[in-house]
Amino acid sequence: MKFAVLQFFSWPGRRVPLRTVYDRALDRVRIMDRSGYDAVWLAEHHFSTYSVCPSVHIMGMHAADITENIRIGTGVSLAGFYHPLRLAEEVALLDNLSGGRVNWGAGRGFDATEMRVFGVEHADSYARFRENVDIVQQAWKSERLTYEGRFHTFRDIEVLPKPLQNPLPTWIGASSPDAIDWAASEGYAILMDPHSTHAEIGRKYEAYRGRLAAGGFANHADIPMARLIAIAPTDAAAEAVAREGARWTVESYAGVRDSASKQERIERYVNEVIIHGSPSKVVDQLKQLEEEVPLSYLLASILSHQTFLLLTDEVMPRML
Repeated sequence: MKFAVLQFFSWPGRRVPLRTVYDRALDRVRIMDRSGYDAVWLAEHHFSTYSVCPSVHIMGMHAADITENIRIGTGVSLAGFYHPLRLAEEVALLDNLSGGRVNWGAGRGFDATEMRVFGVEHADSYARFRENVDIVQQAWKSERLTYEGRFHTFRDIEVLPKPLQNPLPTWIGASSPDAIDWAASEGYAILMDPHSTHAEIGRKYEAYRGRLAAGGFANHADIPMARLIAIAPTDAAAEAVAREGARWTVESYAGVRDSASKQERIERYVNEVIIHGSPSKVVDQLKQLEEEVPLSYLLASILSHQTFLLLTDEVMPRML
């Protein structure tokens, strides 16, 4: 099983200086670089303390500069909010400066505030995202780009630099059935979300593989499956971390305020979504998911610093 971290930059309650949030996250990246992780995937969000990282490309360059081994993933670049040629340039530049270590993950986004501020109509968001991804891919492949689409038209444009990797590995963040179907129909690898239950992830992965095969595409070796994880010395302590993480996720990510709905969602996260327990219990859960889903690439969305340390020191050595 491969291990990676889906790195958020959450700022709950603004209890510490924001610089501390960044320093702690980057300290983890340094540890990851010497501990056998495959990649760090950086989460892009805007206008919320859920994760204060509006540019995964700038953050990715900093992560690349302090590491030598791990790959630098965007988890995800919110492609519909960018001018597509600027996006192609930035990701390619990051790939060159990192020595060819970029995993490009692209996603549509979902947040209504982000869409409104960036001028993206919800009704157009899928089409705009898919067109922008296509333009980025064509910009990297073409010596000079000519493209005519619904939202953008370009004539004989040389987009530089080209990525160092050829092709540059690309994943599509896909959660809904339509998104999974489209990604598979185009032959893309996908990033799977941390908010589905384990059973839902298994069903989505089975549907994805079926659609890939129907399109004549081979299955991709690396399909990162994001899972929220809470690890502590005891099961009870880990459940407390999981419950607090569920509360923060429901309130800040899902925006649920109604008490009854909030509690129902929290219980769903704790009982069906979050992997939690002592290191030995988490190893058992991962081995079960490895067989049942099957889970071969864990994209860990960690809920405490202790979780990260125990995952690194006590869980990973028993799974690699």
